[in-house]
Amino acid sequence: MVNTWDQLEKLQPTILRMLKNSLLKNRVAHAYLLEGLKGVGKKEVALLFTRALFCEEKIDGYKPCESCHNCRRILNGNHPDVHIVEPDGLSIKVDQIRELQAEFAKKGVESLKKVYLLIHADRMSVSASNSLLKFLEEPNAQTTAFLITEQPQQILPTILSRCQVLTFQPLPPQVLVNRLIENGVVPTKAPLLASLTNNLEEALALNVDEWFAQAQKIVVKLYEVLDKNPLEAMVTLQNDWFGHFKEKEQIYLGLDLLLLIVKDLLYIQINKEGNIVFKGEIERLKKYALRASSRRIQNQMSAILEAKRKLQANMNPQLMMEQLVLNLQEGSSIV
Repeated sequence: MVNTWDQLEKLQPTILRMLKNSLLKNRVAHAYLLEGLKGVGKKEVALLFTRALFCEEKIDGYKPCESCHNCRRILNGNHPDVHIVEPDGLSIKVDQIRELQAEFAKKGVESLKKVYLLIHADRMSVSASNSLLKFLEEPNAQTTAFLITEQPQQILPTILSRCQVLTFQPLPPQVLVNRLIENGVVPTKAPLLASLTNNLEEALALNVDEWFAQAQKIVVKLYEVLDKNPLEAMVTLQNDWFGHFKEKEQIYLGLDLLLLIVKDLLYIQINKEGNIVFKGEIERLKKYALRASSRRIQNQMSAILEAKRKLQANMNPQLMMEQLVLNLQEGSSIV
């Protein structure tokens, strides 16, 4: 799938406007640091800009045509003057940077231009970082670098100072909802997925994940029994929750789902049903919202956020969940 300039401009308008101006004014930087959450389009924008640099038939002076010889080869990943470096195992090693330097010491195969992308630039080893720094200190006028990262704080300040930093914004949930629907996700499921991740691929994977489908049912069931006697809620916790939510990341996801249910109740109470993400449970949620006071809902949201904090602080997950269920039940009869 080709990510065109117009498509990516809708996702990251500020970034694309800056890049457009640099192309039109012929002020392309030697090195760019593209930082932001996973799935916000960093690599796609770097490759788009690379196509614009090599394009033989630019539209309006800055948009790659996507059909010329250079555009097609970059799209296919086989342009001789475009190099992508990714971690070899857990890190980008010094030998990878040295190979890149050796390659760039040669004359461009088809032009003087050369571009390299460092994916997960924060994972460079110390020696690789130092080697890259020397590379950046002696820039070739026709060389452009893109350092792509989700963790800019892990990159040497001396490297950061030699890059133009482009900060990517999280995708608006509705944008991701639309993209999910375009990729075949049922419209009633897309808002929930978009509320859990900002990454299209992760959302699509969750959509077909049987574990996740079962997780939703368990979370809804747990909230449903909170209004009943405390014993039933604890039985559900023991029989359903603990057997399903085992890993720390799974428990986080379960707490996020629980928090989204409570947020949905709040949206119902303030007449913003369009913001609900558990759209398949709307009738059931309306019944819960009628029985709960706004104070109770706010207290439940606070309790879930506190539970997430405790989990982050490595509190025993079973004890944390038992405490959370008791806290969520407090005031359950208040209307």
